[in-house]
Amino acid sequence: MSKSLQAIRGMNDILPEQTPLWRYFEGTVARLLDNYGYKQIRMPIVEFTELFKRSIGEVTDIVEKEMYTFEDRNGDSLTLRPEGTAACVRAVLEHGLTGAGQPQKLWYIGPMFRHERPQKGRYRQFHQIGLEVFNIDGPDIDAELIVLTWRLWGLLGIRDAVKLELNSLGTSESRGRYKVALVEYLSAHLDKLDEDSQRRLKTNPLRVLDTKNADTQAVLVNAPKMADYLDDESRIHFEGLKARLDAAGIPFVINTKLVRGLDYYSKTVFEWVTDKLGAQGTVCAGGRYDGLVEQMGGKPTTGVGFAMGIERLILLLETLEQVPEEISRQVDVYLCAFGEAAELAALALSEKVRDQLPNLRLQVNAGAGSFKSQFKKADKSGALYALILGDDELAQQVIGFKPLRGQGEQQNIAFDALAAHLATCVVQG
Repeated sequence: MSKSLQAIRGMNDILPEQTPLWRYFEGTVARLLDNYGYKQIRMPIVEFTELFKRSIGEVTDIVEKEMYTFEDRNGDSLTLRPEGTAACVRAVLEHGLTGAGQPQKLWYIGPMFRHERPQKGRYRQFHQIGLEVFNIDGPDIDAELIVLTWRLWGLLGIRDAVKLELNSLGTSESRGRYKVALVEYLSAHLDKLDEDSQRRLKTNPLRVLDTKNADTQAVLVNAPKMADYLDDESRIHFEGLKARLDAAGIPFVINTKLVRGLDYYSKTVFEWVTDKLGAQGTVCAGGRYDGLVEQMGGKPTTGVGFAMGIERLILLLETLEQVPEEISRQVDVYLCAFGEAAELAALALSEKVRDQLPNLRLQVNAGAGSFKSQFKKADKSGALYALILGDDELAQQVIGFKPLRGQGEQQNIAFDALAAHLATCVVQG
């Protein structure tokens, strides 16, 4: 027997019972970003491989181990995007969106791809919402990105479950001086470092700070601190950010080991983390990348942004039981019709009601069926009310109205009064 077809490991279907929560989350974010003046941009999921090598860095774990890269028929090396910032910068440059120093506040949503070991909260196809801001160089925009996420956590009811961690990586020059000091210190303790950290010491030493190995963490206790090597510009910028967060009443902690996994970050880096999801604790992360646009061939352009993992935030909402009850109900009213004449009238009546109540979720029974079978489908739909239309109701130009989820007797409503009645019971109540 041939092997049954299945989804690729780590690339999951999002089933109909799951999508209402996704739509709720995505809609909440989209409305918030509209209110803050961000505009949506949509980029392809496939880019030339060179884009990610130049932006992320060839010695990062993402480029070395995790990218889905292939040759197309023309012999070009293409890659499924592992993150969104590089693709957004490419689009901004290609279309001249930041010409003459014009500020841009952009956001995007979509799947990303990394060949990692799948586990709860970490997948090979995962979804992100990302924000990128160009040509605004002060700490005020860094603060805005953090403030709006804080507001989002409030809207979602998860503020108590997340914590903000901050650090500053300084400019490339100050970071270079720090790297020299860090490598010198770690080289003197090489025998105490785990194998992965020994490799990173030669390729990307800042990532050693991000280790989860207990022995290496013990060595790092007395390692040089990034804050001692910050340049004046970065220090002033960081103090300005902290002052604004204090003014907004947003709590934070300084994490001197926070470096992020991509080469392009400078100055501000931050993460929103939770202890409610086990090992996969980061739900939103980002920072400033003032040199990236120039690195990719553009004119000097400041940039700052972040990405949030949709799967992890959905999982957090479920874990904390912060899923609004109403989003699990996809039908407000279910219309049962018995007999061909009633079915024809039900079609016309339902469309008239939809004209008057465009937000009403009204499902008309399809496939005919007995009274018992149609009522069973009405109940299974999750609808609050059932409408009943048969030959007797049709003759009187009324429709039966029966509550399905609470108290109340069945009553008859005149055709021309149905929309007004539904507006009182469903749309307003």
